[in-house]
Amino acid sequence: MTAPTLADVYAARPHVARIVRPSPLLRHPLLADETGLDVLVKHENHNPTGAFKVRGGANLIASLPPAERRGVITATTGNHGQSIALACRRDGVPCTIVVPRGNNPEKNAAMRAYGATLIEFGEDFDAARERVEQLQHEGGLRYVHSANEPLLIAGVGTYALEIFEEQPDTDVILVAIGGGSGASGCAIVRTGLGSRAKVIGVQAARADAFARSWRGPARVVGERCDTFAEGMATRVTFDLPFGILQRELDEIVTLTEEELAEGVRLALRATHNLAEGAGAAPLIAAVKLREQLAGKKVVCVMSGGNIDRATLTRILAG
Repeated sequence: MTAPTLADVYAARPHVARIVRPSPLLRHPLLADETGLDVLVKHENHNPTGAFKVRGGANLIASLPPAERRGVITATTGNHGQSIALACRRDGVPCTIVVPRGNNPEKNAAMRAYGATLIEFGEDFDAARERVEQLQHEGGLRYVHSANEPLLIAGVGTYALEIFEEQPDTDVILVAIGGGSGASGCAIVRTGLGSRAKVIGVQAARADAFARSWRGPARVVGERCDTFAEGMATRVTFDLPFGILQRELDEIVTLTEEELAEGVRLALRATHNLAEGAGAAPLIAAVKLREQLAGKKVVCVMSGGNIDRATLTRILAG
């Protein structure tokens, strides 16, 4: 696998534009008051499917050669799966998706609504992913990995182009890391444009395999990923995005479950947006790093808004 370049991100734009309009980059006065920072929010939660992943699916599925259009299969906790399902429906490609048992029921319903065949298997994302790697051979399907796909990363990188086009002098981008495609896209665009902006990753402390691997000395497999922020719930690192971010990421911060929950409450209170755990994580990370970020132009990527009602109710009650 070869890492995508800035040219690949530009090439992805026409495919992405078939489904996604540029998402808003907004300043929220209440958020500025609470954080004390010059902060903008990149609202990927306003996209079709409610998440940034739709960009990657649009680019990859549109780019499939005829031989791979007989059907695709992938594993997901929801946002990646919705992305692939929507793009497959648009392009007439059969789509099978494996999700872990007990997955977000509203994300499952959305994937079915886009026409995907859904299979529930395993206790977490990585178990579902391992099942996909078995099923792909049985059905002769094109396996779409959720992170090790240059076309996915190039597609999601289009939101970083939008950030720098609107605010070229951005100093810091805070972005959640699960598989790492979103942070990889930001880093590729930042470096390709010659910007000095820092890209800071955000992870859940209960799913911190990437953070521990990035800090070294070796890549690790996590013992658990029991975080409500399913967009960051991975026990392993993936070769392509890890290789990119090992070179390109400037810093990573981890958040407790209570900090992640407070991020969801902060998003509602200060931006009047519903954000899932991963989508709200950069906001609360900015609060945590406020002394370091003072005086800088900060962008928080609100990567998704697909939180289920039960989780939201519990967080708001807390």
